Amino acid sequence: MSIYTDVLKEYWGYPAFRPLQEDIIVSAADKKQDTLGLLPTGGGKSIIFQVPGLAHEGLCIVVSPLIALMKDQVENLKKQNIKSAAIYTGMSRQEIDLVLENAVNGEYKFLYVSPERLGTQLFIERVQSMKINLIAVDEAHCISQWGYDFRPSYLKISEIRQYLPKIPILALTATATPLVVDDIQDKLEFKKHNVFRKSFERKNLIYIVRKTEDKFGQLLKLVQNIPGTGVVYVRSRKLTEKVAEFLKSHGISADFYHAGIEPKEKDRKQDDWKQDRTRIIVSTNAFGMGIDKPDVRFVIHIDLADSLEAYFQEAGRGGRDLNDAYAFLLYNDEDVKNLFDNIEKSFPPKEKIFAVYEAICNYFRIPENNGKDRDFEFVLSKFSENYNFNALEVYNSLKFLQREGYLEYTDELFVRSKIHILLDRTELYKFQIENPKFDGFIKFLLRNFTGLFSEYVQIDEYQMAKMAKTEPQVIYLHLEKLAKLGIIDYLPKKTTPYITFLEDRINPKSFRISKDNYDFLKENYKKRVEAVINYVRTEDKCRSRLLLEYFGEFDSKNCGRCDVCHNRQKGDAEHQKELKDLILDLLSVKPMTVKELLEKSKAKEDVFNNLIRNMLDNNEIKLDEQRNLRIF
Repeated sequence: MSIYTDVLKEYWGYPAFRPLQEDIIVSAADKKQDTLGLLPTGGGKSIIFQVPGLAHEGLCIVVSPLIALMKDQVENLKKQNIKSAAIYTGMSRQEIDLVLENAVNGEYKFLYVSPERLGTQLFIERVQSMKINLIAVDEAHCISQWGYDFRPSYLKISEIRQYLPKIPILALTATATPLVVDDIQDKLEFKKHNVFRKSFERKNLIYIVRKTEDKFGQLLKLVQNIPGTGVVYVRSRKLTEKVAEFLKSHGISADFYHAGIEPKEKDRKQDDWKQDRTRIIVSTNAFGMGIDKPDVRFVIHIDLADSLEAYFQEAGRGGRDLNDAYAFLLYNDEDVKNLFDNIEKSFPPKEKIFAVYEAICNYFRIPENNGKDRDFEFVLSKFSENYNFNALEVYNSLKFLQREGYLEYTDELFVRSKIHILLDRTELYKFQIENPKFDGFIKFLLRNFTGLFSEYVQIDEYQMAKMAKTEPQVIYLHLEKLAKLGIIDYLPKKTTPYITFLEDRINPKSFRISKDNYDFLKENYKKRVEAVINYVRTEDKCRSRLLLEYFGEFDSKNCGRCDVCHNRQKGDAEHQKELKDLILDLLSVKPMTVKELLEKSKAKEDVFNNLIRNMLDNNEIKLDEQRNLRIF
C-alpha cells in the first residue's frame, strides 16, 4: 500500500483511488512534473491535490476562482483537523498578513488563494519564505482565452513560478476542449506537455432534448414520472422562485436557490436538499459547485446554457453514484433567438466600457496613478442608478475590465464575522484581573473557540447568544467594547460584493480593450453559442457522442440511450417490421432466391441479411433443396 493510499484511507475512508487519480498524484508529487488532469464533474479532483499535500512535508497552495468553494473546502479540512486557510477579496490587510505569517511559520497544510491575490506584492514577498510542496490550480480552464470562463487574473499564476522554480504545478479541470488543453499548459509554462485524461463519457447519464412550447407542463410530467431527487436549472433569479412555486402548487417538494439569497438561507436550503427534506432544488448556475450529492436522479434545464461546457458540468451533477440519471434539456425557438441576442448584450460598445471604468474610479475617488490592490464595497444596482447606467451593461462591462486586468469584481462574497485576540496569554490574563466585568465573556470565548491567539476565527453572534443564554445585542456590545480597548480585532460579517483594483487608475488616453479581449472573445462566444444550438437541433447523432466530440473524443460509440438513439432504434424496429411483412407477402406468392428477394424488397443489404438470418433461426422461413426461400 502506498503512502497516498494510506492518507486516502485515513482521512477519507476510501480503500483505493479511482482510475487515474493516483497516476496524476505520482506524476506531480513524486516525479515533480507539471501535470494537467482532466476528469469529468464528480471525478474527485480535490482529493488529487489534498492527498499529496498531506502526504508530504510543507504547504500546498491551491489557486481557485470561487470564494464559496474555497471557504467550503477549508471548513471541511478543518473538520478533519487539517490546518488550512484562505486568502481572497474582502479580507482586511491584518487578516491577510496574519494568514501569510502563519503560512511562513508552517501552521497550515493548505493555503487557498484567489488568483487576484496571488499577484500582490505582499503575497509575493511572503511566499518566498514558505516551505511549499505543490501548487494546485483548480478550474484550470479559467487561464485560457479559448475557455468558456476566462479569468485574466489566472495569468498571474505563471508569474509566481519565478519565485518557486522547483515546485511543480498540478492543474485540474472538468471541462476543456483540445485547444484549451494545450493553452492551459502553455499559459502555466509547463516544462513539457503532460496530460492525464479520463474520458468525459458518463455511461449512466441519459441525455434527452425536447422542443416544447409548454415547458412547465413538460417539467411537471418529468418530475412526476422520474423518482428521486433532482435539480432544475434556469437563467434568472425570478424564474427560480416561479418554477419552485409551480412545482409546490402541484404537491411536489421543491425550493429555489440563487446568489442573492442570504447565506444562512443558502445553507439551510442546501442542507434540506442534501438530506432529502427537499426533493427538487430550482436554481441558477450559482448552485452545484462543491455540493456533492451522489444520488441525483435527474438534472433538467428549462433554459439553454450559453456553452456546452457549462451545460456538461451542470448536467454532470446527476448520477455521481454511477446509477442511471437523466439530463433533460427543454427548449423552443424563442430560447434560440434569446441566446443569439445575448451575444450582443454580452459585448457592450468599447465606449460604454470606458465610461463605466471612469465612473467607477470617480465613484471611489481614485486619482490617476493610484488605487492598485485596494478593495471597495460595490453595490452594482446602487452604482448603476447613481450614474444612470443599465445594470446589465455595467455587469458585462465589468467582465471586460476584468479580462483586461484593470479590476476584479466579486459578486459572490459572504464573509462571516471573525475575531482574533491581539494580546498574548499573559497580557490577556492581566487584563482579566484588572477588568473583572469582561472576565466571564473572555472565558466564554476561550472555552468555545480555539486558535484565537494565532488566527482569525469565524463566529456566529446569534449562535453565541444561544450558547450564553442572552440576546445577540449583548454579544455585539461585548465584542465591540473589547475591540475598542485593543484586546481583540473584531470583523463583523460582510455580504457586500467587492471591486479590487488590480492596477492603478490609468489616463484616459492609455485606456484600451485589446482585440484579443473583445473581437476574439466575441467570435469565440458566438462559436460556443452555435455549438449549443447545434446540440439541441441535431436529431441524427447520439447526444453523448456530440458532447464527447466537442471535448475532443472522436472514438466513442453511440450510447444507445439518449433520445436520438432511442428514436433511431424505434425507427429501425418499425422498419424491420415493415420489411419482414413485405418478405412474408412476397414469399406467400412464390418461393424466391435470396438475390431475387433482396431485389424485390429494395432493402439495404446488411439490414436484409440480418433479418433473413433471424427469420431462419426462428423457423419463420426456410431454404428448400433448390436454395429458394419459402415460408416454413
